[in-house]
Amino acid sequence: MEASGKKRYALLLAAKDSAYVKKIYGGYFNVFVEAFGDEGETWDIYRVIDGEFPGVKELDGYDGFVISGSPHDAYGNDPWILRLCFLLQTLDAMQKRVLGICFGHQVLCRALGGRVGKAYGGWDIGVRKVWEVPSGAEVLAFSERTGVEMFAIGDHVLGIQGHPEYTKDILHNLIDQLANRSTIDRGFADDTKSRLEGAEPDRGFWEKVCKGFLKGRQSH
Repeated sequence: MEASGKKRYALLLAAKDSAYVKKIYGGYFNVFVEAFGDEGETWDIYRVIDGEFPGVKELDGYDGFVISGSPHDAYGNDPWILRLCFLLQTLDAMQKRVLGICFGHQVLCRALGGRVGKAYGGWDIGVRKVWEVPSGAEVLAFSERTGVEMFAIGDHVLGIQGHPEYTKDILHNLIDQLANRSTIDRGFADDTKSRLEGAEPDRGFWEKVCKGFLKGRQSH
């Protein structure tokens, strides 16, 4: 890794690029950098789902890390998930800033001593949730549907159940994919898409929360 005064961040990608995102955005990496990056920064990608991880000696060169969503279970014992848990424990010990999104939120919780599992309250762009946060964590948002929506540990760990990086068109495509695979009912899918109309994510709010956290510009 070359020496630089620039801020440096890494995306730990835990999902394969969907055909739609790859075609429209060039991959999830670009979606995350667009959502959370600032001009002049350096962003790297590690496809942890494929066993690609940063080396221990590289970790100190990063100002922060983002863990993406994934179709895999955060409580699973796939070798790459166990390796990711160990990496997150290491980053926590180093007090590195780590932002977890959906699966990332859940696997962060698991790695640091919390409890995650299946969500039994219906479908909500995902079927897993945080049941119990790690010791010392603060619950920042909670809902009856998905339990812990956001949690933080100190000023270096933030987990978010939702997908603040998603644009409306990505959400529409995801809903269509789930309906086409009969994961959700087509009527429910169409109703959800209708409710999304005019509900573009509040980028200003998520910039304040996610970017502010990663850059250390404010406390949550």
